[in-house]
Amino acid sequence: MASLVSGLLSLHAKRQDGGLDYNSAPPNLSILANNSIFETWRPKAHVLPPSEHIGDPCMHYTDPKTGTFHVGYLYSSDNSSGAAAGITNDLVTYRDVNPDVPLFIEPGGKNDPLAVFDGSVIPDGINGSATLLYTSVSYLPIHWTIPYTKGAETASLAVTSDGGRNFTKVNQGPVIPGAPQGSNQLNVTAFRDPFVFQNQYFDEVLGSNNGTWYNVISGGVHDSRCSQFLYRQVDPEFRDWEYLGEWWTEPSNTTWGDGTWAGRWGFNFEVANVFTLSETGYGNEGKSSDFFTTIGTEGGDFPVPLQKSPDHDMLWINGNVSLSENGTIQFEPTMAGVLDWGSEAYAAAGKLVPASSQASKKSGTTVDRYLSYVWLTNDNYGQSNFPKAQQGWDGSLLTARELSKGTIPNVVDNSLVHEKASWLVTGHDNSTGTVELTTLRQCIVRELYSAITDDAQETYHQPARNLSSNADLDIAPKSKFYVMKASIDFPKSARGNDSDVKAGFRILESEQESTSIYYQFNNESMIIDRANSSAAAALTPGIFTTVEAGKLRLFDIREPSGSSKVETLELTIIVDNAVVEVWANDRFVMSTWVWSWYSASNKLGFIVEGSEEISFGNVTVYEGLVDAWPERSD
Repeated sequence: MASLVSGLLSLHAKRQDGGLDYNSAPPNLSILANNSIFETWRPKAHVLPPSEHIGDPCMHYTDPKTGTFHVGYLYSSDNSSGAAAGITNDLVTYRDVNPDVPLFIEPGGKNDPLAVFDGSVIPDGINGSATLLYTSVSYLPIHWTIPYTKGAETASLAVTSDGGRNFTKVNQGPVIPGAPQGSNQLNVTAFRDPFVFQNQYFDEVLGSNNGTWYNVISGGVHDSRCSQFLYRQVDPEFRDWEYLGEWWTEPSNTTWGDGTWAGRWGFNFEVANVFTLSETGYGNEGKSSDFFTTIGTEGGDFPVPLQKSPDHDMLWINGNVSLSENGTIQFEPTMAGVLDWGSEAYAAAGKLVPASSQASKKSGTTVDRYLSYVWLTNDNYGQSNFPKAQQGWDGSLLTARELSKGTIPNVVDNSLVHEKASWLVTGHDNSTGTVELTTLRQCIVRELYSAITDDAQETYHQPARNLSSNADLDIAPKSKFYVMKASIDFPKSARGNDSDVKAGFRILESEQESTSIYYQFNNESMIIDRANSSAAAALTPGIFTTVEAGKLRLFDIREPSGSSKVETLELTIIVDNAVVEVWANDRFVMSTWVWSWYSASNKLGFIVEGSEEISFGNVTVYEGLVDAWPERSD
């Protein structure tokens, strides 16, 4: 049976990809005809356009009239550019807002003659319609390394009257006509990506009317700092915005702490989101310590020996909000971390998904949630020679993540917890010598997780076992579309800088290819080793096989008996053809591409290196995933 299924999958691949043989060595793919490898590595459970290029996620909103959620993204092809969207009522399956030409807004107006960059949506805006505040571009190029042309990026309005299929630009000039000049004539690095939000605490502290909208715009000041510029709605139709100052700045290319847990601030901020979180999800109760922001940073070299992008990092920050002595509102970070450690994962954008949305009602969720989508570029931000024409599409959005405040209880109060890092000590128990830690919690959106696990085509189980060396799993999926869940326990003796312990899994493995995912104790890192991941990389330029790595600390946990143990590593690995996402302990995500070629590259194995025996819990594989775009498959 297994050989029959494998054969059918191979025939399907040949039919879709012009007779290519995935049981033989690949050719140089860059000399093939356009679209000849369209299906070879295409994911099926992710948000991506029907073809061509996907860019930043942005402009999401829940339609208050229908309860549907709109996931927006920048889109470009040889003939057009702008923003497109998928609409969902369950956060599992999507339909294109415009099936034929996916754009709902494109450049070419008096405010945006050259480009439309990121923006965000007020769901109930002008005349009760969804209203988009977006970056209108009139001069290019724009980059933090070159002088900025005054007025190159402005903020303009567009309104939809047809449920989001088209956003019509408001017939007026930009509502924010460029970067603030200030008393020192600010020489900005950028001024883009307006993000709108409401917040009760802001209303109270600033004396605003209840329900006022605020807006942060990302950028920085040359040779000085990275910044978020804050604005407040002035009139009911959002045509005037009051500048409230740079509510958060960081000196250029400095670090949070020593940089281990959140890299560098870089030289320019991009795609800033501002929101408040509680333990259950989105929180708008007005606590000054509940504020979070996600930002993309440009230009900072990661200061630890990890293979993170030297140009782009996607970070999250939690902090306190207060009024300064001069009456301006200020944000002061208290912890910071990496939202996704993948070197090509960037430009996160999120939005409130209220309990009244269709998806929440269907799933029985009674809390407001904050969902964030992250972009995964597959050509190193346009810098590699990846065979995009032959593939016919490039890039994807990653699995939507629910963000909330997370806690780690019963952590032994030792040197591991006292660091300027991506967690805070928020509670002490002197009787047990433990603390409670707070951090950002990241989970796969619950609707999709349920759909993947409850409706799997096949479910495989591998019993728990202790291992002291590599071994094969007794199970193997028949395809490259699955989710694997597993847990790993390390002995206390594995901890230490001289530890040689590594443990994890081999995926997408055959005699010719294999990808290793493991935790390395001596530098507290999750690793995705792609050195032997792709037979196609040997002949085809632009297919990356570099190592991906990210920092994850496993704390010492006090057990009920009074003894302590190393925190269990809880892994969820999503394999959606070439997209691989590693989720760990509800606080770590690292996403990448694995360009396996051979049909036989679907085996799984254990990784155990070093002098210690490692305990693996039950391993479960849910095969099949879901088709996120069923109407495209018709």
